[in-house]
Amino acid sequence: MHVRLKAPSEIEKLRRANLIVSDVLDLCQEMARPGVSTWDMEEAARSYIHKVGARSAFLNYQPSSDMTPYPAVLCTSRNEKVVHGIPGERVLINGDIVSVDCGCRKNGFYGDSAYTFAIGEVKHEILDLMKRTKESLYRAVDVAIAGRRVGDIGAAVQDYVESYGYSVVRELVGHGIGRELHLKPDVPNYGRRGSGAKLPAGLAICIEPMINLGGRSVVQEQDGWTIRTADRSPSAHFELTVVVQKEKADVLSTFRYIEEVLGPGTI
Repeated sequence: MHVRLKAPSEIEKLRRANLIVSDVLDLCQEMARPGVSTWDMEEAARSYIHKVGARSAFLNYQPSSDMTPYPAVLCTSRNEKVVHGIPGERVLINGDIVSVDCGCRKNGFYGDSAYTFAIGEVKHEILDLMKRTKESLYRAVDVAIAGRRVGDIGAAVQDYVESYGYSVVRELVGHGIGRELHLKPDVPNYGRRGSGAKLPAGLAICIEPMINLGGRSVVQEQDGWTIRTADRSPSAHFELTVVVQKEKADVLSTFRYIEEVLGPGTI
């Protein structure tokens, strides 16, 4: 695996970009209630990103020439939508969940993070899915240390969520990050312990479990971006950017602001 490792000065630039996206998710948490549209969140995110002198990583993103450029700064994926949902005017209602994913560029480096919010009173089985998806992310971060392997990260997610009967999305994975939004290595949310490329100190990666209440199959909707579960079961998505280090991963994005309001054991 050929990757460019990050120097301490580069890690601090990455941290700044990731704290900006963490601030955006905190803004979205304040808005995550019935009657608010995902476009309302989009407008708040655009305003904040502009105010701090950053640039959206997602707006007009076009991974291939045959794809339509992405039209927003947020991905807002509701209920059975897994990822890449496009913000719109339809308002959130009681019982919804919505994954909000944000990326930005600041001083030449990228930040990327996502959180799934509960809207009003959500069914207990869906709240459990969200809590366990987030817990699987924390378990994956715990093994993102130098000398371990990419498969250890995937196994930490897969073993935990499958013990509850949930399914891991296979078609979409985490990724390296730095001066580009998506770099090698791919970081799947499934795998076998001790397998895959070895993790070196200084490697910056995004770990992002995408976990379904039902089956693991997904389909792409006609907008060319939105990915949803094939069986229309709810899906949860959480993401943190971390730098692999010798004893403990350096977590660059944070849910601390959100959890100060919601409490660490709640969603």
